[in-house]
Amino acid sequence: MGAGMARRLLSRKFPVTVFNRGRDRADALAADGATVAQSPREAAAKARVILAIVADDAASRAVWLGENGALAGAVPGTVLVESSTLSTAWVRELAAEAARRKCELLDAPVTGTKPHAANGELLFLVGGSAEALETARPVLAAMSRDVVHLGPTGSGAIMKLVNNFLCGVQAASFAEGMALAEAGGLDRDQAAKLLGGGAPGSPLVKTLWARAAARDFTPNFVLRLMAKDLKYSVEEAKQRGLKLKTAAPAIEVFEQAASSGYGDDDFAAVIEAERPRSGKAAAQAGGKGRERC
Repeated sequence: MGAGMARRLLSRKFPVTVFNRGRDRADALAADGATVAQSPREAAAKARVILAIVADDAASRAVWLGENGALAGAVPGTVLVESSTLSTAWVRELAAEAARRKCELLDAPVTGTKPHAANGELLFLVGGSAEALETARPVLAAMSRDVVHLGPTGSGAIMKLVNNFLCGVQAASFAEGMALAEAGGLDRDQAAKLLGGGAPGSPLVKTLWARAAARDFTPNFVLRLMAKDLKYSVEEAKQRGLKLKTAAPAIEVFEQAASSGYGDDDFAAVIEAERPRSGKAAAQAGGKGRERC
């Protein structure tokens, strides 16, 4: 995601300095004109807008805080844009740290996957002040099909968790439904075609089936991160006196898929992980615990 976003900015002639914990990924952007920094602090030092997109709260904390974190290099007046899928508790903490350094934070997670990032088709879900958003808007516009201001700090984070909660539950139920269809002797492609053309046929279901049918699990959205996002959603609901009753079974489905070896695959692999491993399916799998494309 980050590489696609950086390349979009470079293609629009923004000066871009990049840092990645895996240096090879950052070095790959140098050929496109990016300056490669040795630390988040160095990457932030000359920026008016600092953007991060990482896996979870812990990774975000490591990138922003500490002696070599991006906040240590940020000058007053800089706008921080955190586009990771995070808990609102950490977003509020980060916003407070930014304010102490006379900077402003936008929590601006995105919907979309790697191809959307590469093509500038992300949707930014933004929480924070309107003034900070106007400063960052040209940067965000270069990477997106739209930028939606949802409200104060934390608004973008909670909207993204709602989005991923719904996607995760739907994906898990679709995987289980397809497993039931196959166990009942139905043709998988025919069943998927009927479901895709009927009431359950959301864009997500159609995309998941296209990837599962092709056995193409090259990660656009990593399966284990869906389990993480569902857990964050449960915790956010708990803090507000709510219980997401359908989240726990979905988390179980994704965690079982991850423990079966699909954790670093695209989350469409949850369909493969749920397949019956007896009879026809076992014969197709050649007795192995999983199939790869």
